[in-house]
This record gives sequence, C-alpha cells and structure tokens, in this order.
Amino acid sequence: MTTADAVRAALARVQDPEIRRPITELDMVPEVSVEGSTARVALRLTIVGCPAADRIEQDVRQAVLGVPGISALELEVGVMTPTEREALVTRLRGVRRMPFGPGTLTRVIAITSGKGGVGKSTVTAELAVALAARGLTVGLVDADVFGFSIPGILGIGDAKPTQVGDMILPPVAHGVKVISIGMFVDDGTPVSWRGPLLHRTMQQFLSDVYFGDLDVLLLDLPPGTGDVAITLGQLLPNAEVVVVTTPQAAAAGVAERSGLVARQTGQTVIGVVENMTGGVFGSGGGDEVARRLDVPVLARIPLSAAVTSAGDAGAPLVLGSAADPAAAAVVALADTLAARGRGLAGRPLL
Repeated sequence: MTTADAVRAALARVQDPEIRRPITELDMVPEVSVEGSTARVALRLTIVGCPAADRIEQDVRQAVLGVPGISALELEVGVMTPTEREALVTRLRGVRRMPFGPGTLTRVIAITSGKGGVGKSTVTAELAVALAARGLTVGLVDADVFGFSIPGILGIGDAKPTQVGDMILPPVAHGVKVISIGMFVDDGTPVSWRGPLLHRTMQQFLSDVYFGDLDVLLLDLPPGTGDVAITLGQLLPNAEVVVVTTPQAAAAGVAERSGLVARQTGQTVIGVVENMTGGVFGSGGGDEVARRLDVPVLARIPLSAAVTSAGDAGAPLVLGSAADPAAAAVVALADTLAARGRGLAGRPLL
C-alpha cells in the first residue's frame, strides 16, 4: 500500500456524524495526494454552514496525521456543488420514496392510545432508548402533531434537523434518530392543521427524512382515531401496533377503538401496555383491552414519580435509573418486542 492509499484508508474510517456513513463513501473526499511527508486532502462538505463541519475537519486531521510517514496535512475545505449534492441525496435515498412501507426490512411499531394523558409518549421515548441501548438502530417519528412532546422528553427540545437538498437529517438523542414537528415551529406556536396538511407532513417525515438503515422505527401516534392514525395506516399497513392504556377499566372501551382503527387499515395489533399500574387509577384496564382485542398484555409499567422527573429533565429513566421498577418494566418490554418474530404480512416472499 502506498502512502496515499494509506491516507485514503484512514479517511474511510471517518464518518459524517449526521449521515453516519464514511466520508469517502459519500464522495466528500474528491482528491488525496502525498508529497514527501505532507498529505493534501480536498474535503467537500454537503452544505454551506454544515453544523458538523468542525467535527469532520477535526476527525480528518486526526486520521491523516495518524498515518505512518505523514507529519503535515494541507486540507482544502469546500462545499459540494448542487449537482454533487443531488447525486448524493439520490444515492442515499434510493429509488423508494416510502422506505418503510410494505417490503421494508425495518420493523415498524406504532404506539397508540385511545385518549391523552396515559403516558403514551413517555412510554414510546423510553422504549426507543431501551431498544437503542440493546444495540439496535432505532428511529422515532413524533406523529403527535398537535401535542408533540418527544423532543422535550429526550432532552433535544432545541435541536433542529439539517437539510441537504430536499433530504432532512434528523437529530440524534441517546442513540435514537428523532423527527418531530416541534423541530420546525417556534416555541409556543400552536399547530392547527386539517387533514390534507397532516397527511402531507406524515408523508414527508417518512420519505424526506433520511434515517438510514434502521432495525426499528417507532411511531408516537396522537391519541384517538383521527386523520394521522388513518394516514399512517394507509402509508404503513405493515406496521405493528401497541396500544397503551391506564389500569382504569372505564378506559378499556376508548383504548380498544384505537386498535380497531389500526386493524381496519391492515395493521397488526400485537399487544397492550398498561401504564401507571399500581396507583390510584384502579385496575383491570390493560387486561380488558387485551381481552377485547384478543392480544397479550406486553407490559405493566408501575406508576413512578421518577418517570415524570426524567421526562422533565430530558434524561430517559432507562439509562439513569435502570433499577427503578418503571424503567425495569420498559427494558423488559424492549426485550419482549426485540425477541418477538415478525409476521410476513405485507412482505414479499421472494
């Protein structure tokens, strides 16, 4: 291997922190040459003002200067041309504009509830982090457009996605790639949209956001059986659905409806999560919903003040307080879902 080849090999180990692919694979290094002990490298960032520019440049310098025989680096930093950027987006996105629809290798799990206030978003966020902690590649779509809360629960309330051409790169929190309408509106601004705009937003979240290759995509649905649930049922009939309810027996009928709507769109309801178990919310709700939908109770998550504190602090309980009974229940839920086999509905057999 020549010294120039060794430099290229070193650069192949440098990843774009947002796209999470080697910069050489992304055609960000068009030129490499070596003269004596000096390496000359041309680096092309994806966009002007790339938020990861400093880190990429630092990683490039460290990689190149670590090559035996190289003691100096002349680094020319530029930006891709529109044509180069368009080619990159096309290559990353591929020909499929709905990458998580039928036939996907990614497991799509929608978390739903019949009404608000049952802790659905907290369960979804904690579950996403628990799955990522198991070594899975996880994406999370906050589809609760009117009551978005995922960014705050995960501690990225101020995070903004990066746009490369018409491709959106989602922020990463605790190993989870996250997208939410809260990242596109000003603080305190209400979202008051009707069906067509909601449908278009969900389409964009699933097609224009580049999640890369995921093991699991979680969807935090809004409560109830409205436009978003119907849209996602149409776009993702292959999704598995988990219904979250409280222990109140009176909540069973409301929670059941969200599962029935999912089934009407072809989605598969795989189980029920009873949240806030053991508190002042009565008992039997989870069992009743599971009975009505003829599915198992996947988890019973105890009522815990630590859950509320963790959500307010943006520090998931499953990472900082794994011994807490609620955290342990979420981790067990992650294990159950990860071990559960997928059906063949919506997937090609050949």
